[in-house]
Amino acid sequence: MSRTAVLFTGGKDSVFALHKAVERGLDVSVLVSIIPHYNYSLLYHKPVFEALKCQAQALGIPLEIIGVYSEGEELKALHTILHRVRSKYGVKTLVLGAIKSRYQLRVFSDVARSLQLDVNTPLWGISEESYLDSLLEYGIEFTIISITSMGIPMSLLGKVINHQDISKLKTLSSKYGFNLSFEGGEAETLVVNAPLFKSKISVKGYTTVLSDYEGYYVVTKCGLVKK
Repeated sequence: MSRTAVLFTGGKDSVFALHKAVERGLDVSVLVSIIPHYNYSLLYHKPVFEALKCQAQALGIPLEIIGVYSEGEELKALHTILHRVRSKYGVKTLVLGAIKSRYQLRVFSDVARSLQLDVNTPLWGISEESYLDSLLEYGIEFTIISITSMGIPMSLLGKVINHQDISKLKTLSSKYGFNLSFEGGEAETLVVNAPLFKSKISVKGYTTVLSDYEGYYVVTKCGLVKK
């Protein structure tokens, strides 16, 4: 069984990819998180540090984190942390939550393969139209923590998304043209419950709206609660 690292943001894609990797028989040995200390990275989502720790604890999987402070350091940071987990955990495979972004897939794959790591993309090519509904049916519960696209309602910030919300998002996606899977950064999510979580994640915070197309749910506190 191949020892595996998951590139982990705590959002819906990386959590779902982790579950699919386990289904495929991969031994997920470590979660790898890269935290950009600046806004609007084209390569990385911006995870919530405290939530990452709660999610790792809920999963019972070690978490390795590295910060990056400018776009020019992004690939170096990825190489550094992958080298670390390869040495520390004997990792042979990297799991990505990529769905259709060839740019992200190429960049991450190039760095991984430079370290002789295999790349596994269990979500690649999944239907974006049915993707969000599939997450809920699988048992993944998530909230939206940032919106940077016209058409996504700010009222969804901090809310655990349900099928009714997804139906509304489908209609708005057709009208405004945003990517329904949010892979282009239109919105970012935080998973608060999933089948492999031993506990749920409790999140508290507040909403700040900067414009019609930019708003955030700022997490101030998170913890574990019994399922």
